[in-house]
Amino acid sequence: MQEFLNAGTAFPAVLFGAALAVVVFFWLLVLVGAADHHSFDGDLGTGMAGVGGVPVTVTVSVMVVVGWFTSLTGTVLLHRSGVTGLTRAGLACAVLAGALLIAWAVTRVLVRLVRRRFPEEPPPSRQDFLGRICTIRTGSVSSDFGQAEVAAADGSTAIVQVRLLRPANAADGVEGADSAELTALTSGSTGLLYAYDDAGEFFWVSPYDRALDPGPPRSG
Repeated sequence: MQEFLNAGTAFPAVLFGAALAVVVFFWLLVLVGAADHHSFDGDLGTGMAGVGGVPVTVTVSVMVVVGWFTSLTGTVLLHRSGVTGLTRAGLACAVLAGALLIAWAVTRVLVRLVRRRFPEEPPPSRQDFLGRICTIRTGSVSSDFGQAEVAAADGSTAIVQVRLLRPANAADGVEGADSAELTALTSGSTGLLYAYDDAGEFFWVSPYDRALDPGPPRSG
């Protein structure tokens, strides 16, 4: 036991030991909710090193653990060899370089296995709401005002900006007024999101009657 303690406090294992202490402290903070394991995803680019696709904190943690174990093993073997002086210093530097290389290689393999088993899903897009049914949440919807609540595929809901296309005959007397009334959308009514305006960042919505929905086609 004393042999491993001596090796753990010697170069280069002591460097990885200090990094390991930081990693353990960070994951304790994540465990109690004081930190997020995605905290550094935007600060470090790991894709060029072949270890991207998983949270940076996970990648660094694996590299530190593997590097610490490798450097500790190498330091123990170095102590047992009995070499001293410049030869020992050179071998210690070689253990450091080897630990870094092995840690990177092992982490890269593990990351590839994770990415293969859990392929990255594309981020949610506003286009995913097209063709979905929504519920109007404002008093009314016009060509320049309105909000609606829509449910995503995963069951979550979002409030989106909606606009109602004004009928072409809305200003042509009583008949136009009747037409506008028939297409009115008020709070609690149901609408269909059928198009998205990128410039205005809103959805075009039309009235939707669930009673008229024939449902999915029957097979056979």
